[in-house]
Amino acid sequence: MKRKIRTLFVASEVVPFAKTGGLADVSGALPKALARLGSDIKVVMPRYYTIDKNTLEHIPMALGVDMGAMGELWAGVYRTYLPDSEVEIYFIDHEAFYGRSGLYHESEAYEDNDKRFVFLSKAALQLCRALNFKPDIVHANDWHTATLPILLKTSLHEDDFFKESASVLTVHNLQHQGVFGKELMNVLGVGWEHFTPMELEAMDNVNLLKGGITFCDALTTVSKKYAREIQTPEFGFGLDEHLRAHAHKLYGILNGIDYTEWNPSVDKYIAVNYDVDTLEKKKKCKQDLQKRFNLPQREDVPLIGFVGRFVTQKGIELIATVIDGLLEMDIQVVMLGNGEFWAENFFSQVAAGHPDKFGCYIGYSNELAHQIEAGSDLFLMPSLFEPCGLNQIYSLRYGTLPIVRATGGLDDTIVNYDPQTKEGNGFKFYHATPDALYHTVKWAVETYHQEKDDFLHMQKNAMREHFSWLDSGTAYLDIYKALYYHQKIQRYK
Repeated sequence: MKRKIRTLFVASEVVPFAKTGGLADVSGALPKALARLGSDIKVVMPRYYTIDKNTLEHIPMALGVDMGAMGELWAGVYRTYLPDSEVEIYFIDHEAFYGRSGLYHESEAYEDNDKRFVFLSKAALQLCRALNFKPDIVHANDWHTATLPILLKTSLHEDDFFKESASVLTVHNLQHQGVFGKELMNVLGVGWEHFTPMELEAMDNVNLLKGGITFCDALTTVSKKYAREIQTPEFGFGLDEHLRAHAHKLYGILNGIDYTEWNPSVDKYIAVNYDVDTLEKKKKCKQDLQKRFNLPQREDVPLIGFVGRFVTQKGIELIATVIDGLLEMDIQVVMLGNGEFWAENFFSQVAAGHPDKFGCYIGYSNELAHQIEAGSDLFLMPSLFEPCGLNQIYSLRYGTLPIVRATGGLDDTIVNYDPQTKEGNGFKFYHATPDALYHTVKWAVETYHQEKDDFLHMQKNAMREHFSWLDSGTAYLDIYKALYYHQKIQRYK
């Protein structure tokens, strides 16, 4: 095509400005890849008041946002650039919605989350008008911005400014759907005729993600396996039938990682830099990690790392069930994360009871996360479901062999060790049971102790894997282009 595709990318969190999970990582990296590939892209997110406005450029404009029954609300606008790029990111400023200490909750979810994120979507579209930026593609992410495709196909369907805009909705985690009381229809302003089981209604409530799935022009998830899984009752969280009805526009695109940040050859946080040809230096990182957790500095013991949220999705109950049995093996384990109160207390007590084998850091530290990736021999991800997963991809690059449940992106990225061919880049189990987890860890530990050549061969296999954001960006851009040309064709019908 003769000009760049104009893309509006809207998300509730973007690295490095605000993060609770993988959505922020994607939102901070994918737009930069798309820009490098030729998209004219602008990113929009809330200006949470944890983001210092003095680090941003104030844009002298006020956006009037029609919030239906709430009337017209006003927003300010700030701007900066995604790090190491020329991609503009705009911040929607509205103190009543975003002047809080949390993104989505404090002790519990904010009661007005529905209005906070409908406002974000509507303000993002108003920003386009103010900038005279007519997007070819509006890219929404998860329920927080699923309002965008809903509006484009309903109240804005005949709007001259957006009549050529197509929408893409990416589902990063189907478990969270944005379900609210039906009075939200009066704020959305799309007409009660859309409050039906085929569109926005679910159990007499509004389901924003369901509506976004209905009205988007293309629907993506963050791995091919997850795109298949969410069409089943086990992983569909009540939307599997709805997703099967829209499967014709559903695509699975695996996330990438930023190799300028997650790369042991240049990582500024680790004790010694190394690559696939200097893998022997990794043992210095292991010693450093053992020292950090006050563990015996033994080179001959397999060190197993875990970085993640202490929640059910991540298989934290499975780990808790088998941890005593695992610690009977000749291993060391380090864990970094936080989440459910019982889990934080439980693993803190395990650390106190096994100071020579188990270390635990409650909270989050980016520096320590890098050190665990570099210093561990094995990395544990026993997720009950995992749309994509990033830590297993980080682990591959660091020569730290993942132990994963074969679900979602974990299954797409990890190749099971084959003792016959000596191939593979990790260890997989298929059933979310304590026995399956225990025996797979045991298998990995025995391989470490008894098949050292195979283990080293797998480490090198892992480090040679490549999951670039440019690959992911190319797949998204192909969808953008297909939608762009479809919209052009439709104009002349």
